[in-house]
Order: sequence, then structure tokens, then C-alpha cells
Amino acid sequence: MRRHLPSTQALTCFEAAARHESYTRAAQELSLTQSAVSRQILALEDQLGVQLFRRTRHGMVLTPAGRHYGRQVARWLQGLERDTLDVMAHQGEGGTLSLAAVPTFATRWLIPRLPQLARQHPDIVVHIDTQTRPFLFADTTFDAALYAGTPEQVANWPGVRAQLLMHEDVVPVCSPRLLEAAAPRGRGRAHQPVPPDAIAQLPLLQQSTRPYGWRQWFDAMEVDAPRALDGPRYELFSMLAVAATHGMGVALMPPLLIEAELASGDLVVACNRPLRGERGYYLVSPALPSISPVLQTFSAWLQGMAQG
Repeated sequence: MRRHLPSTQALTCFEAAARHESYTRAAQELSLTQSAVSRQILALEDQLGVQLFRRTRHGMVLTPAGRHYGRQVARWLQGLERDTLDVMAHQGEGGTLSLAAVPTFATRWLIPRLPQLARQHPDIVVHIDTQTRPFLFADTTFDAALYAGTPEQVANWPGVRAQLLMHEDVVPVCSPRLLEAAAPRGRGRAHQPVPPDAIAQLPLLQQSTRPYGWRQWFDAMEVDAPRALDGPRYELFSMLAVAATHGMGVALMPPLLIEAELASGDLVVACNRPLRGERGYYLVSPALPSISPVLQTFSAWLQGMAQG
């Protein structure tokens, strides 16, 4: 049966014109004449039976149908270009994975482990982009996502399957210089952990996306901490880590995100009383009837890394 597929040339002209809302700028980008772009779009509109642009006193403006179709065409062309480059690069061997990920987890936990993936599976290449909130896979070119969230948030993400990698345990950490001021006399080395009530006397660093994190930790430790909500706020764990390294206060962080700082001694555990947070780290992928071999391999490798 004949497929109703427009030509790639027509779609390319339409995508550029939709992005710029200008035939002239689309023509310049594609090294075509304006009339050539116009002809391609007119042919596309004729094939679809739908008006994609309307002319105004200020130029060409997308119709609602054109705006929606433009987003879909842009995603399709991007995916086609990516897959074409992948086939050219790998000559049909292995494959690539387009991954959306929360930035700190990707930067501090996943990327340092990717050399192991390269050694075990040299034909697999992972592309990573930042995405912090749930999205519809149908509207993107992502194959999977690394997501930090609660079980309820994952359960409310429509049309996906989710694989729990690890829970997020948090523990107070700080610069050893800051801990020295709180260490009781005669305790020994300055970077020895201190009791929970001593943490309440130190400056606290807050995470803006988890404003009650410290209060939850102090409540679990049965410590009265009137200043649990005080202190400068930072959006990302990576920002908290840098602030804590420079002695600005104590940060409540998952150790898995500061492995390098703990190993170097730039950060130390201020109080060895971890608290299991509400969130976990998940590998999320579309709930399709079958999963690609590349994603299967990556999923199994990632689970092994998380368990290790």
C-alpha cells in the first residue's frame, strides 16, 4: 500500500521555515531560493490538504496545525539525521543510545563509569542530554532517561517502564576545616564525625528543590534544630558540593554523588547517620512491546554498576 509520506526536501524546507517563520531565512539556511522553498511548502500543503502558513502584513505565520506539525517534523528529522550518522559511524555494528538524565547524577556518577561500558561494549555509544522532569518520549528522540524521583512520581509518568537502580541515602558532609571547629576537644583527629546535635550548631547549606531535607534529617535523629531551614539555597547537588568544599557549611548529600571529593578528602562525612530519602534513581524507557538490544545491554550494565 502506498504510504502518505512527503518528500524529505519538502519537510526540510517546511521545518526550516517553521523554525524561523520566514521563507527568506529558511532559503538562506538551506542555500535555496525563496521561490524554491515556497514551492516545496505549497506542494506539502497540497499533499496534506492543510494550510500550514498564512500570510499577514508582517510576513508568514504558522497556523495552529502548522505549529503542531512543525514540532513533529523537527523531531522526526532530528531522529533521522541521528540514526543516519550512527549507521555511517558504526557501519552497522553496535549502536547508540540517546539518554536524558538529571545533570548531577549524569556528571558525577554515570560519566565516570562510562569508560567501563566502553571497555565491555565498545560498539555502544551513549549520548546524554539534560532533562530534569518527566516528559513524553513520543515528543523527543530519547531512547531512555535517568530520573531521580519518588515512587509516586514514577508511577504517574504515563507510557513508561521504570527500573529502580538505587535509593538515595543522604548524609551530612562538609569541609574538614569546618568540622574541626565542631569537634569536641580530645576527640582526636579533626575530621572524625560529630554527633547529630553538633551539626545543628553549624551553618547549613540548603537545596532549593528539597527545602525540608534538613528538617527531615534532624527529626529522624531526634534533634531539636530551630535553624533547620536557615542557610543559603542552591538548586543542584553539584552546587552544594562546591559550596561545602569551600567551607560554606554542611550539605546533606548522597555519597554516590561526591565520590571524588570524599576520596580526595575535600569533603568528609560530618555525621555518619545516613537517612534514606524519599527519592530513588530510575532508568525509565518507553513501555514498548520490545526493547532494543542496545537498551537491553545498557540496562543490564547499569544495573550491575548500581548494585556494585
